[in-house]
This record gives sequence, structure tokens and C-alpha cells, in this order.
Amino acid sequence: MEACHGGVLDIDAIAGQLTSTGFVVVENSLPALLLASLDDGCSDGEALHFAPARIGRGSERKRDALVRGDLIRWLDDAREADHGYLALMEGLRVSLNERLCLGLFSYEGHYAIYGTGSRYERHLDAHAGQKNRLLSTVVYLDSEWALADGGELVLHGTGEQPAIARILPQPGLMVLFLSEEFPHEVLKASRPRHSIAGWFSGRGGSRSE
Repeated sequence: MEACHGGVLDIDAIAGQLTSTGFVVVENSLPALLLASLDDGCSDGEALHFAPARIGRGSERKRDALVRGDLIRWLDDAREADHGYLALMEGLRVSLNERLCLGLFSYEGHYAIYGTGSRYERHLDAHAGQKNRLLSTVVYLDSEWALADGGELVLHGTGEQPAIARILPQPGLMVLFLSEEFPHEVLKASRPRHSIAGWFSGRGGSRSE
């Protein structure tokens, strides 16, 4: 949908789509220079600072590349590019609270590098029984992406219903969806894919992978 003009997010359009469907896809969501700087954060040299993502919580957290194959690095406000992105998301948090009263209290996110053939099986971002992650975000950083490259984000409904959306990771594309309502998965791609995954949480939300 057209919910961004010249790198400035159209908050009313985003809020309207979240209200009607629970998710929104925003093209060209970031200024070009910020997008390029963020993608640089996933360059070969920077990737040395990434770590394998884990699944589970507490003492049961573990690495299982067959379930989740990405490498991650948490955003750091001390880095210039990260600071610019976090400032944008803070503005989005405040604006969405004003329009939708979602109770979004904080935001956290991490870079994610999915290598060729890596995936993330169907899962929910919100942890069962806790009002923590309320609104999930994904922003794609690669400078180009073709349909043949694959790596789509698939949003599911409840039960065995067909997929609700299958989203190709286009450069600068932002996806927002209600964390508690949409199980989702990341499909395998034919080449490495760079993105930032993040979550707006309610009060008391805490970092976890």
C-alpha cells in the first residue's frame, strides 16, 4: 500500500490498515541514505559481530538452525544508523498510540541475516500468557531483490486456514502486524537476505529472541 511519501510514513494510512486488517505493508518506508547505512550494518565485515539466533525461553533457549537459521545483532542506539532507525520507530510508536491507543511502551529490534537456504518455521512473536510484544515490524534492507530469490514472509491466520499474505522482501519494504494474531514464517531464499526485525511491546516487555 502507499503509506509513505518521500521517506515520511503516512501514519493515518498505516493506522487505518492496522485497524481494518491487522497488518500493513509499506513501500519505500525509509530514506534512501538510511536504508543504505543500515544495509551496510550487515556487510561481511560487520557480520563478524552477529550471533546465531536461538529459540525458546529461559533455560530452554537453544540454537536449532533447522527451525530458525538467521544470525542476529541487536540494534544499538550508539551506532549512527541504528540511532536514526530507532528514532523513526519511536516517532511511529508515539503516533500510533495517539491514533489507536495500543499501549505501545517500548521498541526493540535486531538485524537479521538469513543465509542461502535458511528459514524460520511458523511461530508467534508474542509469548503465551504475557502482554509483551504487541506490534511486530520487519524492514528489508537489501538493495535489490527478485521474485526468483524467494525468502518471502508468510502471514497465517488461525488454525489451518490458507495463508493471509505472502510478502516478497523488497528493498525498503516495511511490514507491521499485530504480534498476538498472526503466526508467520520466513521461507528459504536462494541468496542471503538482510532485514531488521523488531517489536513494540507493552509495559513490562523484555528482550528475548
